[in-house]
Amino acid sequence: MEDKNTTTETSKAHLKQVLGLPTGILLVAGIMIGSGVFKKIVPMSQTLNSESYILMAWIIAGIITMFGAFTYAGLATMTTQTGGVYEYLRLIYGNFIAFLFGWTIFTIVGSGAIAALSFVFAQSVNTLIPLPDPLYAFKDISIGHAIFPFADSGIKTLAVLTIALLTWVNYRGVNKAGILNNIVTSAKILGILLLIVSGLLYTGHPVVTTTVKTAVIHPQGAALFSGLFGAMLSALWAYDGWANITFVTGEIKNPKRNIPLAIIGGVGIAMTLYVLLNYAYMKVLSVSQLALLGSNKIAAAEVAGILMGKTGSVIIAVLIMVCTFGALNGCIISYPRVYFRMAQENVFFKKAANVHPAFSTPHIALLYSAIWSVILVCSGTFDQITNLVIFASYAFFALATWGLVKMKRKRVIISKVIGYPVIPFIIILFCIALVINTIITQTEASIIGLLLILSGVPLYLYFKNKYGGAKPSV
Repeated sequence: MEDKNTTTETSKAHLKQVLGLPTGILLVAGIMIGSGVFKKIVPMSQTLNSESYILMAWIIAGIITMFGAFTYAGLATMTTQTGGVYEYLRLIYGNFIAFLFGWTIFTIVGSGAIAALSFVFAQSVNTLIPLPDPLYAFKDISIGHAIFPFADSGIKTLAVLTIALLTWVNYRGVNKAGILNNIVTSAKILGILLLIVSGLLYTGHPVVTTTVKTAVIHPQGAALFSGLFGAMLSALWAYDGWANITFVTGEIKNPKRNIPLAIIGGVGIAMTLYVLLNYAYMKVLSVSQLALLGSNKIAAAEVAGILMGKTGSVIIAVLIMVCTFGALNGCIISYPRVYFRMAQENVFFKKAANVHPAFSTPHIALLYSAIWSVILVCSGTFDQITNLVIFASYAFFALATWGLVKMKRKRVIISKVIGYPVIPFIIILFCIALVINTIITQTEASIIGLLLILSGVPLYLYFKNKYGGAKPSV
């Protein structure tokens, strides 16, 4: 049992601003660059069947993401508190809307991302070093024919151990986690640059067979718009994670200056790499050939195999491992800071507001995050539930962007915001279109996702009752 002195030390401890601008930039890039850029060219080729349109989709998605970076850069000047987007929404709309965002991050988006990345990392290891599957005999045992806890037991075990390892690193200090992020992110940027240069120097010519030529259908009109929009969604999935740096505001040196610069710098790095890498893919394989690879194939592995033979395939497998490991570490750094800030505001389990007296980390929030992420890994439901709330991320994005407009009008934000007011309204219109399109095309999933978000309402009332309501805004 904790003694009185330890409890007092924990309550007096606070997060320390120890992360500099270079770490901030690499944290943004590191979280964004996961496995998506190695795979998404295949479904995009199937939808658009045009090199120009595919590059356009990546560029437009990158511009939208950069617009978002400008918007959050403006919002970041409002506060030096940790919590990022949660804190912006709290200051603009109050505790309830902010809580729904935080609850969505904890139950689905953040924990689901950690579970998914750890699983993909373990799958990548499994492609190089086959993992034992000790519970294979029980793989068909299910809970409600939806949850298969014993399936892929070897991969799940490694995924759980990876979450535990990185949580321990983060528990021991954000500075250590930042150093690990810098090393891993630098390695994956170098690996991607190697693939880009190899592709751009490729002297062969993609061969399109007659059979493929006759099967090519170039979308036009409404089909082209729909296809381009769908391809942009694939690209946006690969760009996702750029806002996570805001969650760590309380541990960034000079955050009002460095958070905006880190977002813009990290997004700029990722966008440049993504466009060049996809162009390199299409120098080696034609769009038609990429479209025929099928959803189970990793385009980067196929391209690397052509460029470097079996060695290339191994390099890509290792690169995907490094990318997912780095993105996982970035997520474990950032998401628990949201729960930490929620607990400070009395709308989450109170112990999550504790700061470790020796390591100056939100250690209890880190443990809560790890436990729920491990449960999602074991259940195998992380992909399903994260897919249910695609629209929610953009709904909150629209709210945050409209909040920027409100705060500028009230002169709470007096600093110059790049592209204001045109860019915020472009983002809001884009988000509305995306949300409406998702609700129309994925109605059942959207309703279930909304219900999952609203499941936090009883918890909000519980926290208000237990802790005497949320603290006044600071």
